[in-house]
Amino acid sequence: MPTLWREQREPRAELHKARRMAESFGADARRYDQARPGYPDALVARIVEGSPGSDVLDVGCGTGIAARQFKAAGGVVLGVEPDARMADVARAHGLRVEVATFEAWEPAGRLFDAVIAAQSWHWVDPIAGAVKAAQVLRPDGRLAIFGHVFEPPAEVAEPFAVAYRRVAPDSPFSGQPARRPLDVYQAGYAKIADSIRETEQFNAPEQWRFDWEQSYTRDQWLALLPTTGGVTQLRPDQLAEILDAVGDAIDSLGGRFTMSYTTLATTAVRHGLPGQPG
Repeated sequence: MPTLWREQREPRAELHKARRMAESFGADARRYDQARPGYPDALVARIVEGSPGSDVLDVGCGTGIAARQFKAAGGVVLGVEPDARMADVARAHGLRVEVATFEAWEPAGRLFDAVIAAQSWHWVDPIAGAVKAAQVLRPDGRLAIFGHVFEPPAEVAEPFAVAYRRVAPDSPFSGQPARRPLDVYQAGYAKIADSIRETEQFNAPEQWRFDWEQSYTRDQWLALLPTTGGVTQLRPDQLAEILDAVGDAIDSLGGRFTMSYTTLATTAVRHGLPGQPG
């Protein structure tokens, strides 16, 4: 159930209550699956190598973009996903998925070597989620929460922001700047680390960063844009006007642009003895 920054205007402690937005991504789950990028191989490898075994729980697995990468790396992956439409796409890729919010999900005594959340943790109650992750992790198991910084270049971001304000002036997202600095995202992952510390069930959290690039054609970016928060709930006519503006901007760049991604992660290892105080 991944997201872009425009879904993150509400405080992280409250965003998990925004179920209408959280469930809007499944409206076109196949487009979402095809358009959204995967995660750096180095990130996946580091989590796999830093976990005591191969059992992986993917919280908010969406259509299974990250889960497939962990499965390809040798993981035995179980997804938990609240949107049945997203879960169906993940299952079509051969993944095991149980439909529930993480807070309500019943582990039935199962334990895992890694609990991951790929751009989905902001839909989980931050305190209850960290406590539950500790409960389902084996000793020395790893919790890894990660996601992309989606900030296209100003030549693409600014026309999007102008068009969005024009077609949806009353939306809470209309007041957002066209682009936000990296430290805003880093502050969000620092808050995640704070909620993990509060459980007293983990070693000191670590912050990881991976920088990479991906080139997009006009059609590729216009396929991805409707899968992003704040856009998934627009009327078709509003969306069409935004896509026209962004498409014109990409045309002016020669029909493609390069996106500079940063993938951030907060990760922590479960204490070696269950219930051991921090």
